[in-house]
Amino acid sequence: MVRIILVRHGETTWNIEGRYQGQEDTPLSQRGLEQGKLLAQCLAKIPIDLCISSPLKRSHQTCQMCASFHNLHVQPDERLLEINHGAWEGALAEEIRRNYPVEFSQWHNQPHLVQMPGGETLDDVRLRVRAAFDEYALKYDSKTILISAHDAVNKAIICDLLDLEMSHFWQIKQDNTCINVLEYTDNCWRLVLLNYIGHLGFIFSGIEQAGL
Repeated sequence: MVRIILVRHGETTWNIEGRYQGQEDTPLSQRGLEQGKLLAQCLAKIPIDLCISSPLKRSHQTCQMCASFHNLHVQPDERLLEINHGAWEGALAEEIRRNYPVEFSQWHNQPHLVQMPGGETLDDVRLRVRAAFDEYALKYDSKTILISAHDAVNKAIICDLLDLEMSHFWQIKQDNTCINVLEYTDNCWRLVLLNYIGHLGFIFSGIEQAGL
């Protein structure tokens, strides 16, 4: 069996502002750093064999805080990069709503049909992340892997591993530094834990971020 502990990075300044980050390399906010520390402490006594992260610093830094408790090196994997939002990256949600009203509405109602100008579709994300997870499942038998990634990445791979179409994307919530646990055994993926944030002091946040 392979066990994957899939986490989302801590809060960034652009999360607070409601900007679409995509593959822009934004830093953690002060609260994001505190969230990362709490996540690391939560996972400190959990056996972890290796750590893999998106190379974007908000994800890598979150992963590094966790890895330090286990004396592990963080391996970057570009397949875990956040969705490329193309022309939307760096823009506020309200700016996108105003400049791309049809696409913005479709993104929130039929996300599987949208390709941002110059960016990726959810299926593009799904394919590259699924290739990574399939590789992990074959390569790291009997291991527990910590993977630090992003909102859209996590939603897309969770949907895919559960055989859900990308149209179900918005039915999965991923709070900053949430913990998901997935297991692969007998050619089957199963979801063990979803969007756990108890280390932050509550079990649901009520936070709805305007950007992604």
